[in-house]
Amino acid sequence: MTTVEISPRPEDALADLAVQLREEGPVVSGHVAETDAVPGLGMLVAAGPRCASDPGAYAVVVELVREGYLCHYREPRLLGRLDPDLRLLVGDYLYARGIERLARLGDLLAVSELSNLISTAAQLDAAPGSDPDSAEVAWLAAAVTIAAGPGEELEEAKSALRRSGDPGPLWSAAAERAEGVGLSEQLSRAAEAVGFAPPNRG
Repeated sequence: MTTVEISPRPEDALADLAVQLREEGPVVSGHVAETDAVPGLGMLVAAGPRCASDPGAYAVVVELVREGYLCHYREPRLLGRLDPDLRLLVGDYLYARGIERLARLGDLLAVSELSNLISTAAQLDAAPGSDPDSAEVAWLAAAVTIAAGPGEELEEAKSALRRSGDPGPLWSAAAERAEGVGLSEQLSRAAEAVGFAPPNRG
């Protein structure tokens, strides 16, 4: 008898990810913490038309890669108990696992988007005096792209961010793209979840 794997609700992405990490074996399982963080990026992606085939799976995989990023550059939501050296190794593992899962979903655009995002985040982190909002806006823009598909202005703004480190144009392009497909509310919630306060557009 074949077991059918049921994807979680997008809002349960972090809880589902915690369960998965506890099954990873002794190196990781004993360090997984509970969190009340909102999986805002996963929920944004899951709400998009490109991810309608399996929104729960998309939410989990985006939050999986996000946790890998947090292991490298911020404070992880689920794996904050790891010591710093092990945290970096686990972060690399989560990156690879997330990209592999996207490849299994057959979404080459999402694979490319998150691969480029990981590279951009490393570049921004290494840049002296980098705006702390830059990486978070890059995450939000990547989520919008995965959710809604690419747009010319959005792609140009991503390139500009890598050149200048200024997140302003990329945020404007991401907000416009999200608005065009009815994802403005989800983008606002995702921005709040990652700690980015959007500038007043009025």
